[in-house]
Amino acid sequence: MQSFGKPRILIIGCGDIGMRVARQLSRSYRIFALTSQKSRFQELRGVGAIPILGDLDKPDSLWRLSGLAETVIHLAPPQNSGHHDCRTRNLLRILAHGSDTVGRLIYVSTTGVYGDHQGAQVSEITPVAPQSERAKRRVDAERALRLWAPAHGVALTILRVPGIYALDRLPIERIQAGTPALLSAEDAYSNHIHSEDLARLVCAAVYHGKPQRVINACDGGETKMGDYFDEVADAFALARPPRLPAADLQKLVSPMLWSFMRESRRVRNTRLAELKTPLRYPSVAHFLKTISKNPSDQPLD
Repeated sequence: MQSFGKPRILIIGCGDIGMRVARQLSRSYRIFALTSQKSRFQELRGVGAIPILGDLDKPDSLWRLSGLAETVIHLAPPQNSGHHDCRTRNLLRILAHGSDTVGRLIYVSTTGVYGDHQGAQVSEITPVAPQSERAKRRVDAERALRLWAPAHGVALTILRVPGIYALDRLPIERIQAGTPALLSAEDAYSNHIHSEDLARLVCAAVYHGKPQRVINACDGGETKMGDYFDEVADAFALARPPRLPAADLQKLVSPMLWSFMRESRRVRNTRLAELKTPLRYPSVAHFLKTISKNPSDQPLD
């Protein structure tokens, strides 16, 4: 497809992060955003995006995406069951019809692909060892993309992302409910990135992402999960969660929550410098100190 005017970017999965990305990139790019809901058209237009109606679970609805944009930002999660990411596979099939157009693809994955390392450090060269079905679907998506991209001359950047937080994405309700955390001796390390920093890193990958590269998009902090809950509780003058042994806590929480709590790893982010974008919030503690100064947590564009 011949290009006229601004270069074109297609965002797949335009939730919180996608909206932030669209808002930032719409200054320099023509942004298209895939959505399965017509009710979101006005919201997407409000951040400078052109909505495209389609559903990753319905391949026949995706034909408009072929040859649409030079850069694709894939933020959509896999479907909720199975070991394969059918949504990513559906997307790649349609993009292949216009593969002479797509030159860059950025995929937001998860650090969950590393599995449990019992608190040891992991980096981008650590072999993946997914334990949950959720993480196995992410590994499947990464593998499909890493085969597809070089075969079609597409520069692929995979950003592996840990727990995303922001003012409206803190575990306030969990803390208020008094849900226990693990005893410190049994607790798992958790890793984080602020949603605005993640959006900025996605945008930076458009400009600076190296071809066929995996980058851990996290703040590099080494905080145990219970300590994270304590930090948030202290910042909002809430009672700290009680602590329980793993054997007792597993009986009280959902299987999905337990799958997060049982995996412990410290994720290194040394490759983050390649994106040439310093983090605004280098730790959760740093962010929590800014709340009183910036209570609405508005993106600083």
